[in-house]
Amino acid sequence: MKILAMTDVIRLKQVEHVKNEKSILSEIDHPFLLNLEWSTKDNCCLYIIFEYVCGGELFTYLRNAGRFNTETSMFFAAEIVLAFEYLHSLQIVYRDLKPENVLIGRDGHVKITDFGFAKKLKDRTWTLCGTPEYLAPEIIQSKGHNKAVDWWALGILIYEMLVGYPPFYDENPFGIYEKILGGKIDWPRHIDPIAKDLIKKLLTHDRTKRLGNMKNGANDVKRHRWFKNLVWLDVYHKLLKAPIVPEVQSEGDTTHFDDYPEKDWKPARSLDQSELQLFIDF
Repeated sequence: MKILAMTDVIRLKQVEHVKNEKSILSEIDHPFLLNLEWSTKDNCCLYIIFEYVCGGELFTYLRNAGRFNTETSMFFAAEIVLAFEYLHSLQIVYRDLKPENVLIGRDGHVKITDFGFAKKLKDRTWTLCGTPEYLAPEIIQSKGHNKAVDWWALGILIYEMLVGYPPFYDENPFGIYEKILGGKIDWPRHIDPIAKDLIKKLLTHDRTKRLGNMKNGANDVKRHRWFKNLVWLDVYHKLLKAPIVPEVQSEGDTTHFDDYPEKDWKPARSLDQSELQLFIDF
């Protein structure tokens, strides 16, 4: 359950943001996207209940393993490709792909979470948002961006899964942005040439030539040689054998998540009528 104090949402100017997240979550229904179960509000807080995904984050498994082999990386990439194809068919750009936002279900399959940055696109959008290492060049340059940013982020994730760290890294965000705009990638010897070809085509600066963003859309990604042994219908129906199956005792097992102290929890004040009006359509 996500609990948001409405006073904080107003103070941080996140009203439209939060309503937008809820409306996108209400619209989507896909095996590799986190399900919204229910939401409500009272006079002080918004409450959003999600399905519980007990396996924890892809991030944790990747850090523990150092890096993934080709089969494991391909399994996760394929499920994310189908999730993006679905979102983009609804004109939704996700904008926040990273290993922390990919959860692993009890069955070892993917659930993408955190739709805080997701947006229904009419044309292009200009908000600077996302995680520095995963930002496409057009976001950094404020050129206006579209669904192509998700395919760029997939290229970053595939590299990070195969290598163990992202292709553009620096101690501070501006250093990262400079490297992204420079576009120079170091290729470790162990990366196979076909994976390298896919990553290069996803990390194309000219988004009109970026794989996934051309006229065949996601089909260009799905038809790439790296995925040639996959039956995409089997991917969708979760018929592929999961390379990592979390060790859990039950559906409610919380061992794959850190404990957070509850001591900073303080009751939120009730809103007055004019403030409540802001959330009338939540």
